[in-house]
Amino acid sequence: MTLHRRTLLTLALGTPLAGCGFQPVYMPTASGQPGVAQRELAAIYVNVIGDRPGQLLRQSLQARLEKGATGVAQLYDLSVSYGIGGEGIAIQPDNTSTYTRLVARATWYLNAQNTTRTLLTHGTARAADSFNILDEQYFAADQENDFAAVRLADQIADQITLQLAAYFRHRELPPATG
Repeated sequence: MTLHRRTLLTLALGTPLAGCGFQPVYMPTASGQPGVAQRELAAIYVNVIGDRPGQLLRQSLQARLEKGATGVAQLYDLSVSYGIGGEGIAIQPDNTSTYTRLVARATWYLNAQNTTRTLLTHGTARAADSFNILDEQYFAADQENDFAAVRLADQIADQITLQLAAYFRHRELPPATG
């Protein structure tokens, strides 16, 4: 019964958008093959990003870009500069913090794998997360920091993937006549 409701809801919400020319970014072709954006995303090689947070981001990006595609020729290189900054909030009288806010920032560049390494597009992504620091629970604080780094990498990877998919989708659309 839930599937039936979801189908009806999708049709009800999607029908007005279809009249505007809206198409999902990851929409498959009429033959059921992956759409342009999905094929182009699978052709991106993610360059190595330094440090542990960078490794987490690279893994998240690879999972989103490949989406199960194997044997796709690499046509693009994605370079990402990534960093996470943190600050203590809720400072106690003894100058210890009980709450930490982390902000991740990424700047990315997509280059063609041609002889001139043509820059195709670039962008930025930003995400924030936070966690509590319990009194004298240092192991728990380290673990929460690690979990927050994973969440931030996932959020940044989502943003970059969406920006890249929009680029490929926009590039594929025919010019508007008017």
